[in-house]
Amino acid sequence: MSLFKARDWWSTILGEKEEFDQGCLCVANVDNSGSGQDKVIVGSYKGYLRIFNPHPVKPGDEVQPEDLLLEVQLREPILQVEVGKFVSGTEGLHLAVLHCQKLCVYAVSGTQGNVEHGNQYQIKLMYEHNLQRTACNMTYGPFGGVKGRDLICIQSMDGMLMLFEQESYAFGRFLPGFLLPGPLAYSSRTDSFITVSSCQQVESYKYQVLAFATDADERQDTEQRKLSSGKRLVVDWVLNIGEQARDICVVSFNQGFSSVFVLGERNFFCLKDNGQIRFMKKLDYSPSCFIPYCSVQEGTTNTLIANHSKMLNVYQDVTLKWATQLPCVPVSVKVANFQDLKGVIVTLSDDGHLQCSYLGTDPSLFQAPKVDSREINYEEMNAEMKELQKIIREATKTQDILPESEKQRDVTVTAEVSPNLDEESQAIDSEVKAGAVPSVTVKITIQSRVTAQKPNLAVCVQAPLAVTCDQFVFDDLEPDSSETVVLSVFLKENCSPSELEGTCMVSYNIPTGIPRVSQCSFSLPLKLVCFPAPPAKAANHKLTIDTNKPPISLVTIFPDFVDSSEGDQANALGFQFLTGSKTTLLASKTSQRYRIQSDELEDLWLVTKELVHRLEEHFKKNNCKDFACTFSGSIPLQEYFELIDRHFELRLNAEKYQELLSERAVQFRAIERRLLTRFKDKTPAPLQHLDTLLEGTFREVIALADAAEENQAKMFQAFAKLKSATHLVIMLISLWQKLSTDQTAILEATLLPLAEDTQELGWEETVDAAVSYLLRTCLSKSSKEQALTLSSQLSMPKDTSRLKKNITLFCDRLAKGGRLSLSTDSATQQAAVMPGGCATIPESDLEERTVIPGSTVMFASHGQTTKKKSKPAYSDSSWNEEIWEEDNSFNNSSEKNLG
Repeated sequence: MSLFKARDWWSTILGEKEEFDQGCLCVANVDNSGSGQDKVIVGSYKGYLRIFNPHPVKPGDEVQPEDLLLEVQLREPILQVEVGKFVSGTEGLHLAVLHCQKLCVYAVSGTQGNVEHGNQYQIKLMYEHNLQRTACNMTYGPFGGVKGRDLICIQSMDGMLMLFEQESYAFGRFLPGFLLPGPLAYSSRTDSFITVSSCQQVESYKYQVLAFATDADERQDTEQRKLSSGKRLVVDWVLNIGEQARDICVVSFNQGFSSVFVLGERNFFCLKDNGQIRFMKKLDYSPSCFIPYCSVQEGTTNTLIANHSKMLNVYQDVTLKWATQLPCVPVSVKVANFQDLKGVIVTLSDDGHLQCSYLGTDPSLFQAPKVDSREINYEEMNAEMKELQKIIREATKTQDILPESEKQRDVTVTAEVSPNLDEESQAIDSEVKAGAVPSVTVKITIQSRVTAQKPNLAVCVQAPLAVTCDQFVFDDLEPDSSETVVLSVFLKENCSPSELEGTCMVSYNIPTGIPRVSQCSFSLPLKLVCFPAPPAKAANHKLTIDTNKPPISLVTIFPDFVDSSEGDQANALGFQFLTGSKTTLLASKTSQRYRIQSDELEDLWLVTKELVHRLEEHFKKNNCKDFACTFSGSIPLQEYFELIDRHFELRLNAEKYQELLSERAVQFRAIERRLLTRFKDKTPAPLQHLDTLLEGTFREVIALADAAEENQAKMFQAFAKLKSATHLVIMLISLWQKLSTDQTAILEATLLPLAEDTQELGWEETVDAAVSYLLRTCLSKSSKEQALTLSSQLSMPKDTSRLKKNITLFCDRLAKGGRLSLSTDSATQQAAVMPGGCATIPESDLEERTVIPGSTVMFASHGQTTKKKSKPAYSDSSWNEEIWEEDNSFNNSSEKNLG
């Protein structure tokens, strides 16, 4: 911060809530007075045009009414004001006002007053030009070397330079490679226009080249441009400055040469006429505007540069000569001559603070108050430091990044699911092929302890489930008030869901304006996606869940799926899914086992999850705390890999369809261009079967789009099946290895990292990266594996062989005692946790175990691998008893177990 502040000579505030920008300020003798004194012309985006003649009695005086010569409101926003010789037949100065769609030139004149009110000023419209394109900025000068008059060049928002020879329109030219408009200036010495393009390049175009180039109206198409007689618009010189420019100014204080000044975002450039850099200055602040002016020293130029820190710096070439502080951030700065005071600095801010100031010293004589000295108690400081370190250690023990939930929330949301299905289904546009698609009612209640502003409720269930309404907007909730909404959930897509859960989330603002979120989850009944059916005798996939408690009758566990006429000893249940598949649940009469079997692997998940959950709830009600479920069978990796391959194949198909669609679309557009060229041609020419080719390409595009859409639907169903099978594999591994809750959460985050599958980020590459990370950290064999680096970029793999090998190796290391952990030092402790450590798995053995057809890798508790065996047949009358009463028969049939 500078000790030197700008000395206020004259200042005022323009209007109320008006906006101003870089081109809204101009300083010139606009009324052509004999004294040659400058006037300050200001235009605003509200359309107000004001002309001031500052002449305070003493510096810092308030604005006098006679300082405002003229104030008029025009109908359109004023983008830029300039003063020059714009009217033919006279060399007097006139005012040019640029609007969005219009250019107006006015004559400003004053009438001598006979009373104390002073002179009267008025403006007269000399001529105007209605613009066909939206204007951005303008520049003026003696284009083409004309004498005694100025021409105007306007740059439009779409890159067209429109040149006006005073009262008439001359021509228009489009800048090549245009994207966004930049600052524009005219150099009279080289007769060229200088601008900065969106490529961050300073470009110069000769006026003669613009005049003889192809006319803008003739740029309709490629054929006409080729036939046009005009020349191609070529840039004179280009300089890459590497940043966008805020303003350009061309000055020539010496007849020998002129300089092009460019103010960038972080640099200040001075260029020669031919585009070579004369000098540049790197700025350590963000500039807002600048203006070069004549220096008293020969061969140098002074420059005023204002920045967003309310500072105005004075440079002589690249040397900082002075720095002064302004009361606001200027968007435009000029140098003017008033009365007997030369070189007054005129600044304008974006909110209308207009100030005329001069440089001087005004130091702030501030003395810092004395600080009361006190003795330091080092014992208290050490005790406080220890207490703070203790708090820091407690906070860093947990890896959670979210704060703990409040004991009593301001707004609570609860969801209550109806125990019965809706009598009249509320399913809307369901694609399920079943005759009747059931729905269940969910009642959501929002209770507020304080005033909740703009509460919004969002209800989310994972596809293929859907809700009748997922967004609710409420009025502000008063303290101790509540709102209740009722909606229905149903199965919309023709595939089984992987989860029967939903989430309610309420977003609101507390009275202090802080946004808050409250949420809750709810579970949906299994009856929503399946209904009771006769149990099936044969199935392709089977798994067995062991318990440490006597078997419970299925009537007790599943009362909603058992017919009351079957009695209390039903040991077999059938679950018919709405999608058509069937799952059977069997309970052993003598052993503590339950079997789930189905023709599809993914259909086992929901019934298995519901069985384990209901068993845990049953024994929890009976105050049995040591109940546990285990799994001692095989992990169905081979069947799981088949689902992975199916999903990956559909992803490859989607990529191929996308490439084909892109090729056909390019071909379609090329044929369209050819046809349009033929139709626009003045001399008719044969189409040469282009119309037939266009129609055939159109049909191919439609067919490919339909095929891509059908493949997308199949991929959605395949991903839903893959998620269900993955949930099943996670549960079996957790029961098999008796994983803790934290380890199960790590396993879920590893194998189910995505809620949705996309082409940009798919399930296969994400899971492969997560499994590889665990194999190189907590499940690594040695420090050599830990030193391996993983790729930081995820991309779609060529095949799934690497993923399947990593998953197989992952299960093998868990079978040998590996434990899941996110701690960095867990890998070094594996030798103590894993008895005997992890033995190296030969690569050949790994491939052998994964590619042999008809076999399944089975990680049993004793670590042996078994193969599939044929499924035994059972009679109609005693099939259940034979399965569960004879251990040999049970073991033989269970080896089919999900194989």
